[in-house]
Amino acid sequence: MDWLVTLAKFLVNEILSVPAYLIGLITAAGLIALRKPTGQILGGAIKATLGFLLIGAGAGLVTDSLAPLGKMITGATGAHGVIPTNEAIVGIAQEQFGSRVAWLMILGFALSLVLARFTPLRYVFLTGHHMLFMATLLTMVLATAGYASWVVVVVGGVLLGVMLVAMPAFAHPWTKRITGNNTVAIGHFGTAGYITAGAAGQLVGRLGKGGRRSRSTEDMKLPEGLRFLRDSMVATALSMLLIYLVLAVVYVVKEGEKTAFKAFAEGGGAPATDLGNYLMQSVMQGLQFGISVAVILFGVRTILGELVPAFQGIAQKVVPGAVPALDAPIVFPYAQNAVLLGFISSFVGGLCTLALLAWALEPAFGLALVLPGLVPHFFTGGAAGVYGNATGGRRGAVVGAFLNGVLITFLPALLLKVLGTFGNENTTFGDADFGWFGALVGNAAKAGEAGGVVLMLLIGAAVLAGAVLMQKRVVETGWSPGGPAPAASAPAEPGGGSGSGGAGGAEATRTYPKLAPPA
Repeated sequence: MDWLVTLAKFLVNEILSVPAYLIGLITAAGLIALRKPTGQILGGAIKATLGFLLIGAGAGLVTDSLAPLGKMITGATGAHGVIPTNEAIVGIAQEQFGSRVAWLMILGFALSLVLARFTPLRYVFLTGHHMLFMATLLTMVLATAGYASWVVVVVGGVLLGVMLVAMPAFAHPWTKRITGNNTVAIGHFGTAGYITAGAAGQLVGRLGKGGRRSRSTEDMKLPEGLRFLRDSMVATALSMLLIYLVLAVVYVVKEGEKTAFKAFAEGGGAPATDLGNYLMQSVMQGLQFGISVAVILFGVRTILGELVPAFQGIAQKVVPGAVPALDAPIVFPYAQNAVLLGFISSFVGGLCTLALLAWALEPAFGLALVLPGLVPHFFTGGAAGVYGNATGGRRGAVVGAFLNGVLITFLPALLLKVLGTFGNENTTFGDADFGWFGALVGNAAKAGEAGGVVLMLLIGAAVLAGAVLMQKRVVETGWSPGGPAPAASAPAEPGGGSGSGGAGGAEATRTYPKLAPPA
């Protein structure tokens, strides 16, 4: 029987404990359940495995490119500063917690299907990368608090399952206001920012002369020259390049050339030889960060390109008639100008909050400086602009996205307090729900093993109960935030159709050019 023990040890230690192999096996199991051809099963499993290895490769590049920046931030400001990038922190964490993240993600998704089947929250969360990000966050918070692996997986899986069905429900009244129907929900963990933007739009949308509603962003014409920022790799590289250059100049002025030139040795590179080389190394490190995130993104997309279809097919069988909850860009076609206006407003909100952190909150409470990154501000700020525009027009888009920028700058600073040693990685999670939920769970986890588990489960129960109440009392009653929705609130059908939506008021005749949302 020794061979059985040897085989069991081999399977556990060399396969099931290796995250890349585990992801491949999960993908294969899902494709087998969907009765896919053998070639597709093998190809899908191999691609998912390679995708996970790409995440690890990108994580190493991110760590190397952020090390000199951390030195510059500390030297230039005297405070710890971070760049919130979900893919970067997830890639770093996978090296230590990969297996637990995978099991937690599986359990969380399975529980979300059960909740969607047997509760009023009939949403199936299909934004796979955000599912992965939240699973990673919960694993990091619980593991750094000292909980056993099985507790991390079970408790974290329960919390993940609750969040996957609850957050689409909280945002759904505003999502229906945008889309004009109940066919799609938002499945993205920037939901707190979107609800805030929609609510702010309701408050400021009629503050004009005579209480008239602010006109839609779609009546505006924005310069085509800014649309290149929609490319996430370009936006990331550009933002990091500018941040690196600004901090490099401040650092060299404050500390002198002799000290500043040594900063690049932090990432395993060579010290700068002169001022020109120092500045160009800063440019290169910014571009390198863009490449690093692109590698991680490609790895994530490679995994999810195989994993999500398997999850989706299973979900359709388990929860027939459920509303799919999809990524934030699903709302972009409904108000394209609001996306760019929201991105700019969110970024300004981030800068203002950074100034507040540096002036008051960092000295008083020891909060880290969260530098605004273009990628989280583009995606969550752009979506917040759409939500704010839906209820408050241009003013709603600007004010709502600005408040989103405040949230995604302040909340990550709170989250860093519960990430243990990962709080020193010069990067963290960037979207609003990671911040508030991670901070709540992380502080509850500090109450000891038994007390902490009880508190965390109570938090999950409160979120679930609130979502059920929202679904029954608000979503299912047909309440529309900001009054009756315009008739043209859904995108036009390909070929020139005008779409359909709720009717009401003088705005029912307004139409805007739209694009069909992605399939």
